[in-house]
Amino acid sequence: MDINWKKNTALFLTGQALSFFGTMTVQYAILWHITLDTQSGAMMTVFTIAAFLPTFVISPFAGVWADRFNRKYIINIADGAIALVSLLAAVFIRTGVDNIVGILFVCTIIRSFGQGVQTPAVGAFIPDIVPQEQLMRINGLQSSIFSFINLTAPAASGALMTFAPLETLFFLDVVTAAIGIGVVLFLVKMPEKEKTFATDATEQNSVAYFRDLKAGMSYIRQHGYILRIIILSAIFLFFFAPASFLTPLQVTRTFGHEVWRLSAIEIVFSVGMMAGGLLIGVWGGFKNRIHTMTLSCALAGLLTVGLGLAPAFSLYLAVMGILGVSFPLWNAPFMTMLQTTVDAAFMGRVMSVFMMVSSTMMPLGMLVFGPVADTVSIETLLIGTGVVVALLCIPMAGSRTLREAGRNFSGN
Repeated sequence: MDINWKKNTALFLTGQALSFFGTMTVQYAILWHITLDTQSGAMMTVFTIAAFLPTFVISPFAGVWADRFNRKYIINIADGAIALVSLLAAVFIRTGVDNIVGILFVCTIIRSFGQGVQTPAVGAFIPDIVPQEQLMRINGLQSSIFSFINLTAPAASGALMTFAPLETLFFLDVVTAAIGIGVVLFLVKMPEKEKTFATDATEQNSVAYFRDLKAGMSYIRQHGYILRIIILSAIFLFFFAPASFLTPLQVTRTFGHEVWRLSAIEIVFSVGMMAGGLLIGVWGGFKNRIHTMTLSCALAGLLTVGLGLAPAFSLYLAVMGILGVSFPLWNAPFMTMLQTTVDAAFMGRVMSVFMMVSSTMMPLGMLVFGPVADTVSIETLLIGTGVVVALLCIPMAGSRTLREAGRNFSGN
């Protein structure tokens, strides 16, 4: 492990944070523009599919790339591609194209491909530069940093949408990505990685890629706790889709059309996530990490029900903030378990499988719940899906395989 791991990690997180800030500012602008322009649950479903389906398509290959090649370069190439798309979108919008919503959908699709490549590489890269015993703390810190960005990005996006043309936000994404890429490319050092795959020209073909994908899937099947966690995550994400994507539409329909309301729900959720990340970083969770994840699942479900029952916007914001606290209590233990137990040679592929799940189940959920939201109140959907999410804590706490995994890998 590099003796300057703290400096390496700080530089890496800084570069990623700068790029993520620009990305999220644009993402909120796209989401809100479509929400306010269409006010349609069906259109929100299309947006969700555009934002996640490309990630699913590219993730299997991205996982293999992350295990085959220099992860730092993969991260920067994906980041650069996203920035290029933002630049082209800004140019098209500035030239006065009529179908801005169409441009935003195309931009969302291409950006999703880039994120599908970048995210597994980031998840696999962190244990390359961080000692195992520090992973929980770094994951909690990363969650807090990104939550702080989620706190500031909606405010920045809302302000820019109010006082500046839409293309200004895309130009901001280009600038922040360029700075972030420079930091990671020139300042972050990556330890030499043991070559576990053939890299000659005869092996760089589709047969080799699918062979490596098959090996990755076999690895997951052989480690039962990984498979169980991924299945439970898939169910969770499917039923959490209304809380993730229909709440802006719910606020618009129920409480008002003002942009500040949309900013407010994102801000309080991000404050909650930031607090949750700090909490898990300092506390470390229960001795058995599965117990911490079970608590998170129960809280997320019950608070989703609360979003459906909140009679006033102030109470709605309070529930949304506490909901944000619950998420790092799942993410940090989950990521740390993977990063400390998965063989480094398979890390990218395991991360990519999780990306496939996260990029598939929410769009599938929106395919079901999005159109229903045009005929059934979103409040009813939140109550029903929240109950299902809360009940997932039963098989999670009841699984002996998961309990043993949480105990054995707790680091205590």
